[in-house]
Amino acid sequence: MTGITEGEKAPAFDLPTDGGGRFSLEDGSGQATVLFFYPKADTPGCTNEAKDFSALIDDFAAAGARVIGVSRDPVRALDRFRAKHDLKIVLGSDEAGAVTEAFGVWVEKSMYGRTYMGVERSTFLIGPDGVVRRAWRSVKVKGHAAEVLDAAKAG
Repeated sequence: MTGITEGEKAPAFDLPTDGGGRFSLEDGSGQATVLFFYPKADTPGCTNEAKDFSALIDDFAAAGARVIGVSRDPVRALDRFRAKHDLKIVLGSDEAGAVTEAFGVWVEKSMYGRTYMGVERSTFLIGPDGVVRRAWRSVKVKGHAAEVLDAAKAG
């Protein structure tokens, strides 16, 4: 599966979130959406990425963009992750995997000679019209949130 690319309509989704909420692409109320997929809550790279997006949350809001991080972790793990690191972003739970598969970020990975399926660290900037404006694949965490913010500001 190649996944969603720039210029395509993003798949609709509605996910349970930390704190007992829900997040839906359709509920965007005219805002852009930054959707970032990360492999696992409370691991070093994922924690740094979530902290970076959290630190810029007010800037994203000023640019007219809402931010959600999505993993296959259960909601209770997301609640702990958010509280432990004082995260300011919404965290969505895709335990069943429908959203990670729809976006093409559920991929075969390899570590220490072992192959397995996992979430590819990826980010999508989705316009208020539901069209993917930018897609980042195989993301390196350092500086990534600021790069996405620049893209959100540019429209």
